[in-house]
Amino acid sequence: MTETDNKTAHKGWINRPARPVGIVGYGAYVPRYRLPNTEVSRVWLGEPLPGPIKEKAVAGIDEDVITMSIEAARNALARAAIDPQLLRAVWVGSESHPYAVKPSGTIVAEAIGASEHIQAADWEFACKAGTEAMVAAMGLVGSHMADYALAIGMDTAQGKPGDALEYTASSGGAAFVIGPGEEALASIDAHYSFVTDTPDFWRRAHQKYPEHGQRFTGEPAYFNHILSAAQTLMESTGFSPQDFKYAIFHQPNEKFPARVGKQLGFKPEQIKDGLLSPVIGNTYAGAALIGLTAVLDIAEPGDRIFVTSYGSGAGSDAFVLTAQSALLERRGAALSTQAYIARRTEIDYATYARFRGKIAMR
Repeated sequence: MTETDNKTAHKGWINRPARPVGIVGYGAYVPRYRLPNTEVSRVWLGEPLPGPIKEKAVAGIDEDVITMSIEAARNALARAAIDPQLLRAVWVGSESHPYAVKPSGTIVAEAIGASEHIQAADWEFACKAGTEAMVAAMGLVGSHMADYALAIGMDTAQGKPGDALEYTASSGGAAFVIGPGEEALASIDAHYSFVTDTPDFWRRAHQKYPEHGQRFTGEPAYFNHILSAAQTLMESTGFSPQDFKYAIFHQPNEKFPARVGKQLGFKPEQIKDGLLSPVIGNTYAGAALIGLTAVLDIAEPGDRIFVTSYGSGAGSDAFVLTAQSALLERRGAALSTQAYIARRTEIDYATYARFRGKIAMR
């Protein structure tokens, strides 16, 4: 296959719904508690050394994926300015659903006042469970099966005590109401998914903490998937990095998004406004999505936004979005992402261990 043929084939893989769709409401949630990286190293290494990020957000003792999803969903609905009864789907993507059998989606749907006549489901697709739910919502709305669908990416910290993941595995996420393009705060202009079974971390059934592949997490996992998804989408749509005001990539740490952005040709100033890892850590299913909420908080009409998620053994979803004029009118209807980050209460390791159930009593 020639390069021209390959690009033509790629165009058939790009998702553009028959009916224009977009984000009509968005909302973030970040818990107020913060565990500094220096506190993790103090306990496990004997001295407070700087880690891969500054600190991470930690869910409180009374918080989980469900409670945080409800908060983010309410923010998204406030910006969407719609009755929750109009929703036709509530989908919650996470790696840390609080129940092994009982679903999170039904609880969230009922708590936000959605109708009983609705689709609801939990998504588990590693760190891109949230963007996978968004793609499904695009299909539901784009096919006229619904006018509005809610997609959520939310997680809690799961790092093993003393493990490298404990420095970055954090809590929080985002929710998005997907609806008709004419009502969009940001239109979703194109989407592409790249999927392979290349894991960099995993957790088997009944295993409390995930294991990870050490250096394997970068190559061929994170970088190969994000580069493949991002390059294919840009080639197929005819866009280049210079066409975007902002670029957001999955954020396991501070270095990876900056490096992959540079490899793709993006400038540091295009990435920094969506880069929250140094402050709140890796929120897994919400990692790219919470960065998108931060960008939507500051974007101007006409700004084009590039987003690429990543999930271990799952792949990457890439999106092209364009901010619309309605964004200026409605983003003030809910708390901004930066406002959530500013609500900061520092905790020590013992409090973190109690909040996250690190000490198993039974």
